[in-house]
Amino acid sequence: MFTATWSQLLSYLFGVCLFSISFLVFLNSSVSFVITDLIGKKDGVGNAVGTLGFVDELVALLACPLWGMASDRIGVRSVCVLGYAIVGLALFLFVQASNVFPQLLLARIFFSLGGAATSTMVTAVLPSMVSLGETPTLDTTVANASGNGPLTPPSPLSEVAITQHRHRRTNNNGIKISAGAANSPSTTRVAGFVGLFTGCGALVALGLFLPLPAFFGERGIDKGSAVAYSYYIVGAIAFIVCLVCILGLRNLRGEETKSWSWHHKNNTKQTSSPKVLLEAINLGFTTPQLALAYIGGFVARASSVGISLFIPLYVNAYFVSSNRCRELVHSPGEVKEGCRRAYILAAELSGVSQLIALFFAPVFGYLADRSRRFNVPILLAAIAGIIGYLALALLRSPEPSGPNGTPAVFIVVCLLGISQIGSIVCSLGLLGRYVLTPSPRTSNSHGLQSDSPRYEVTDSSESCREVTETSSLLRQDSETYDTREHIKGSIAGVYSLAGGAGILLLTKLGGYLFDVASPSAPFYMLSGFNGILLLFGFGCGISETYRNNHKLNH
Repeated sequence: MFTATWSQLLSYLFGVCLFSISFLVFLNSSVSFVITDLIGKKDGVGNAVGTLGFVDELVALLACPLWGMASDRIGVRSVCVLGYAIVGLALFLFVQASNVFPQLLLARIFFSLGGAATSTMVTAVLPSMVSLGETPTLDTTVANASGNGPLTPPSPLSEVAITQHRHRRTNNNGIKISAGAANSPSTTRVAGFVGLFTGCGALVALGLFLPLPAFFGERGIDKGSAVAYSYYIVGAIAFIVCLVCILGLRNLRGEETKSWSWHHKNNTKQTSSPKVLLEAINLGFTTPQLALAYIGGFVARASSVGISLFIPLYVNAYFVSSNRCRELVHSPGEVKEGCRRAYILAAELSGVSQLIALFFAPVFGYLADRSRRFNVPILLAAIAGIIGYLALALLRSPEPSGPNGTPAVFIVVCLLGISQIGSIVCSLGLLGRYVLTPSPRTSNSHGLQSDSPRYEVTDSSESCREVTETSSLLRQDSETYDTREHIKGSIAGVYSLAGGAGILLLTKLGGYLFDVASPSAPFYMLSGFNGILLLFGFGCGISETYRNNHKLNH
């Protein structure tokens, strides 16, 4: 399943994935303390935090595709290193600010650039971790000295994917090894662990990073200095992760031709062209499976906001309407200060949801790997989201007890966690599988050339061979295949772009409807998002089944 070495895999999971979200969680949760305890601003804190958060998402929305395009040129390792270096430096600069505007705002923009790089690379590095499964077979044909001996292909009735991993190779005993036709990239199982480690990253931020100011405060250090020391420590950890990426992500598969040099002999300028980004966007409109991955990323990121932001506000709104809190607040941080009971209940509901999500991350990875044709797991995640968000919106009380409360609220938030992690894992798996699975090569509208190895299937002789400049001219009745690894960064950037759009749409429109319509409005929106995911996923499954049956009949 893996082509990566243990050092590469561990660096990816424990470095890139684990910390991709932890620094953002720490910053979002502690920025109010920077404003109040370090800068000394006491009024308009909620508005300042909201503005900084909105600018962060807006910058990330624009930066993610650009970082993805850059990784196609200089490599995912270089972008990971740059991203964590920027994050570390931004955390140092954050506590040097003496005012919110413009100093803290500029520091937040700088941090957002680094955070966009790290979050995009979680997706972009994934295809380099896995390969097509291989099944050793004996071949009575002896390879000739030039290595261009004939190959017996899989049956035309099977789901054929010809890549460099299906190219004939000879082991030390002189026995040919070819890949089984039925196997395809196992990105979904790895995606399950990616979801698990990113979730654990949030726990690292909440359990280790956030208590740091209190830790220093208990030792007699003033509040402002305690916050500053905490940011220095977390920033130093970001530089350590940067070093891990430098050492651990060397020599990744598919990254050999990428370089900082514009005159690298094996590279082309086309991989850094905006046309590559346009191709990644266009593929979302022409390829149902990739479009499903983009929509899944949109729903997953929107769901994360629904759980972390709108559940606390919804709980607080309920307590205010029942005269159990003094005033309605507009951020989770204000919930903690304004209504202690509401904060505890919101933390319980959000915590249960995230705990269930961690548990189901590898489960969805396994299920998605077993159900590749109809994408059943992502449909189940969408159904869980539709039911969960509708049920939460219709509950008379978010409390598990009391006159209108019910313990079923915990079942509801469990469904939300299942929906969120299912969308994350399945969409990542779909994206990685699409990048690695070869498809018939066609000339695209942008005139891009692929750096990926290409292979051809010849119908008349039922043989396959690697395409070279001369061999491709010898036969006209052959079909060439290639992967999308040469634009995997741009595809990952568009995936992150879709997720950022989900966050912005739910944050702004959902927040507006929360105020003017109903506190349940964001949950109705999220239920609708999952409904769109369900319908599109179901349509993709039917289309794929029809296409495969059509191939079998012809």
